[in-house]
Amino acid sequence: MRHPKVLTSALATALGLGLAASLGAAPAVAASAPTGVPTAGNTAVAYAGSAEEAKANQAFFDAVVKSVAKKRAAAPGAAAVTVVYSAANAPSFRSQISRSTQIWNSSVVNVRLVEGSNPDFRYYEGNDSRGSYASTDGHGSGYIFLDYRQNQQYNSTRVTAHETGHVLGLPDHYSGPCSELMSGGGPGTSCQNAQPNSQERSRVDQLWRNGLASAFKS
Repeated sequence: MRHPKVLTSALATALGLGLAASLGAAPAVAASAPTGVPTAGNTAVAYAGSAEEAKANQAFFDAVVKSVAKKRAAAPGAAAVTVVYSAANAPSFRSQISRSTQIWNSSVVNVRLVEGSNPDFRYYEGNDSRGSYASTDGHGSGYIFLDYRQNQQYNSTRVTAHETGHVLGLPDHYSGPCSELMSGGGPGTSCQNAQPNSQERSRVDQLWRNGLASAFKS
C-alpha cells in the first residue's frame, strides 16, 4: 500500500532498495518512533498500481517460496507449508502483525504463518513517503515495511494483512471494493475490512496446494 503521488517517481528507488536489502538488515529508510507523527488534516488520496510494483510484489513472493522450499526439503510430506516470520523489528505493530497472521491462518489451509527463528521474511517499521510495502533482495530474502503515517490514516490491521497477502502470492488490485483485502487503500480510509474475500482465500490455497508445486508453476 504505497502513497500514489510518489508511485511513479519512487518505484524505481523502491526496487533498488529492495535489491540492496537482505534478511536481517534494516531497510534503508529513516525510522523513528510513531509518537508525534502528524495526522490531523491529512487527506489520503486514491491508490494506483503499476507494472513495476507488480513485479516487485511477485519477486517478494518468489523469494519467500525459495526460502520455504529449502526448509521443506527436510519434510516433503507435510500437508501445509509453514512460512516463518519475525516481528522483532516492528515492535509498534506487534499486535497488528499477530492479528493479520491469525486472519490468514484461519482463512487458508495450505500455508501457515508462524513467528520464529530463521525467518523467511521480517517486518520492519518506520517513516517512508512511499507508505507500506513488501520488498526483496532477489536472493531468497525479504521484508515488509510498515509506515507509521499510513497506518494512522488507514486501518492498521488491514494495511498489515494486505502486505502479508503479498507474502502469500496475491497482487495489488486497488480498483477493487473494500470487501477485497488486496484493494488496499483504494476504497479510502473509511474501509475497515481486514479479511480476505473468498476469491483471495482460494487463490492463496491454490498457490500453496500440494506443497510448493503449484507456486513454482505460477
